[in-house]
Amino acid sequence: MQPQLFQQREGVAAVQGDFIRRVYNWMGLGLALTALAAFYTTSNPYLLRFIFGNSLVFFGLIIGELALVIVLSAAIQRLPASTATLLFFLYSALNGLTLSVIFLAYTRTSIASTFFVTAGTFAVTSFYGYTTHRDLTSWGSFFFMGLIGIILASVVNIFLKSPMVYWLVTYAGILIFVGLAAYDTQRLKEMALAGFADDETARRSAVLGALALYLDFINLFLMLLRIMGNRRD
Repeated sequence: MQPQLFQQREGVAAVQGDFIRRVYNWMGLGLALTALAAFYTTSNPYLLRFIFGNSLVFFGLIIGELALVIVLSAAIQRLPASTATLLFFLYSALNGLTLSVIFLAYTRTSIASTFFVTAGTFAVTSFYGYTTHRDLTSWGSFFFMGLIGIILASVVNIFLKSPMVYWLVTYAGILIFVGLAAYDTQRLKEMALAGFADDETARRSAVLGALALYLDFINLFLMLLRIMGNRRD
């Protein structure tokens, strides 16, 4: 009985590990595509003028990104896995176009150092979410409400232009996205434990999981960049 129980546990761990690896592979590819798109945009003066010289284009890209996130989140189970993957990569590329603005605002050295700090922080919190036996479900609701709060505060501060609100949102945002990284990792682990009907479903779920972790990573990076980034003269 004991050997059978051990083999069962090993089998579950293998399934979970395989799924999480797929999620991280898609997430890593998405981040790489975002970086390439951002680098290409900053090296192309025409593209920079086209995106940032016309507010309609810039906000059109932002709306397009939001639409892709909504479609992927709401319709993932009805989409073929190949379409879901394509939409995820399209979102990653569009995000790179709009995020290229950070290379105009901050030095490349500070962007690189912030990226590595973000990667280390994200790895530690994600590892905690994967290995802890503590149920983080209640954390998810708390951090989601916090996320809504910082979004609303950020929108209001566009008009207030308050430095205090800016820094409160920044530090609260860091805590929220660190918490979401741990929560989303545990949620994905539990999703793998429940099993998938077929490989197509598993791949769609891996893409959706990659999107969640990608968003946690990017937003954590942007919040840390506010603190660690050195502005260009």
